[in-house]
Amino acid sequence: MTAADEGAPAANGTEATGATAEKLAELHRRLEQAQDPGSEKAKARRDEAGLTTPRQRIDVLLDEGTFVEIGALGRTPGEEDAPYGDGVVTGYGRVGGRTVAVYAHDKTVYGGSVGETFGKKVCEVMDMAIRIGCPVIGINDSGGARIQDAVMSLAMYSEISRRQLPLSGQSPQISILLGPSAGGAVYAPVTTDFVVAVEGRTQMFVTGPAVIESVTGEKISMEELGGARQQARNGNVSYVATSEEDAFNYVKDLLDFLPSSSFDETPEFWAPNDELTERDFELNDIIPDDPNAGYDIMEVLTRIFDDDNVLEVQGDYGSNVVTAFARIDGHAVGVVANQPMELAGCLDADAADKAARFIRICDAYNVPLVWVVDTPGYMPGVEQEKAGLIHRGAKLGFATVEATVPKVTVVVRKAFGGGYAVMGSKNLGADINLVWPTAQIAVMGAEAAVVMMQGKALAAMPEEQRPAAKKMFMDFYNANMTSPYVAAERGYVDSVITPDQTRIRLRQAMRQLRNKQVVDTPKKHTIMPM
Repeated sequence: MTAADEGAPAANGTEATGATAEKLAELHRRLEQAQDPGSEKAKARRDEAGLTTPRQRIDVLLDEGTFVEIGALGRTPGEEDAPYGDGVVTGYGRVGGRTVAVYAHDKTVYGGSVGETFGKKVCEVMDMAIRIGCPVIGINDSGGARIQDAVMSLAMYSEISRRQLPLSGQSPQISILLGPSAGGAVYAPVTTDFVVAVEGRTQMFVTGPAVIESVTGEKISMEELGGARQQARNGNVSYVATSEEDAFNYVKDLLDFLPSSSFDETPEFWAPNDELTERDFELNDIIPDDPNAGYDIMEVLTRIFDDDNVLEVQGDYGSNVVTAFARIDGHAVGVVANQPMELAGCLDADAADKAARFIRICDAYNVPLVWVVDTPGYMPGVEQEKAGLIHRGAKLGFATVEATVPKVTVVVRKAFGGGYAVMGSKNLGADINLVWPTAQIAVMGAEAAVVMMQGKALAAMPEEQRPAAKKMFMDFYNANMTSPYVAAERGYVDSVITPDQTRIRLRQAMRQLRNKQVVDTPKKHTIMPM
């Protein structure tokens, strides 16, 4: 009998026979079992809830047909009937044509909990990502530690965490949370660069409601404690998606702004030319005449970059500062901008933490930085002092100085006090500072200055004379202290520009700074404020 007579297909298109056919059939049987290895009961619960499988999730995230799985036949050692996969699907693929490492928890196998084989599979793709320099994307839906694996489960958590350090700042790490993440299962995601949650699906906490009630007596629901929106307000989530599809699309958009590794360039996209457009001219009327009036800084941001594609990060946390990605001349930039619609654009402890971390992410991946400034300074108040504004606020200035990427600042209105310094001032290392004629740069605004400098004199005046005297002092102060021309005369800004020139001047600045080089002082590492 020849190979063409009967049996499994061979590599040349004929069918294998005999022992080879039996072995090929056995392989196909095992691979088929590995495709959806959970118990029938667990799969029925998943299907009844309308949830997708880990492989379906991976297929939606990756470019079509690019997923290459590893470890499909891995399972718990010593258990004859252990399901394949061990609760996680791992492998490699492409997003936007670029290689990524990916893993997705399988809730139908041991509840997606971390066991020995599970951990080894995840570590394998992380090790590969370290060697080749590519992003790692984890699709999390885990029951936490696998209790029956005892210390082995804890060891695997530690092994996964240990690999996050060499990846940190080398290649982007992104976590997508599609279900509960508790205890050890929550620490790995929040150690990654970006965490994407889904409204109504994600819960994340160190200890759940039942444990909290048993220990402290506090009663709280899962959603109130660890729901996606609540954890976004806590600062643990980069973006809250409305659905799985929205989450995957956000990750794809995010990767378009990031390099595969710190040694690679960011993807380049189409960019408009240097000719002024109607949207450029709209900037001339965007700042209110009243210096205390609010406006949405996004109206500025969507007009000063290549297009209105401004991808915000951590929008629900410290919302008085906007951190986002945009493009100048077709290349990614990171944006840190004050939001006058929230706390008048003041910097508080949360906003400072948020901005400092974002600056460090951009610097790690060689993404240039743009500050757009309109802040009356740091937020005063007892609660802010209790919240650690001193050391948390200092982180923002520290990160600004530490960053070595091209740094460009645009002051559109207020830049007062410490807010002036940490929001990309030349004194803290910004390369180019541009200001609009509407800018005000000073230790403090006129309202505060009149109290500090003329409070006693005004109090001694007859009441009917006070308003006129106060206005006269404020007008003098604004003309001689806060005017952008005072800063320009002293060399603290490079140019006072018309708002309609901003987009073009940013493009010119980034071209000028493209080959910027900074030589660091030899040492082990810096020590950030606590």
